[in-house]
Amino acid sequence: MAKKPLNSIDKHVGSRVRTRRMMLGMSQTTLGDALGITFQQVQKYEKGTNRVSASRCSTSRISCKFFFEGAPHVPGQTTGNGGAAPSPAYVTEFLASGDGLALTKAFMRIQKRELRRRIVDLVEEIVDDDEP
Repeated sequence: MAKKPLNSIDKHVGSRVRTRRMMLGMSQTTLGDALGITFQQVQKYEKGTNRVSASRCSTSRISCKFFFEGAPHVPGQTTGNGGAAPSPAYVTEFLASGDGLALTKAFMRIQKRELRRRIVDLVEEIVDDDEP
């Protein structure tokens, strides 16, 4: 039997579930226990293999909007944000990665705005040096 292709919205929502779980420092087992499901089901939600029910959103005490922020536009559906362009997918993917989340958390703990700006400048310079 051929696999059904993943729905881009389900995949996006799943990555947001993973991002939020990681932001809270929860394991898949802990989240599954809180929702009354198995960690395997959490894995399927995070991969976008299974669709997350809106009722799960109310259980999480998080606004459902969070899970759809930056979702890809589907023809025939409204974006619900006044037609604004969704955020680039690479940002969501970066934040869903372990390194991306750790880097973001550490960066946000830097209190001095000027120092944060200097770090951004340094990273941009490193990237410019790597480009042919």
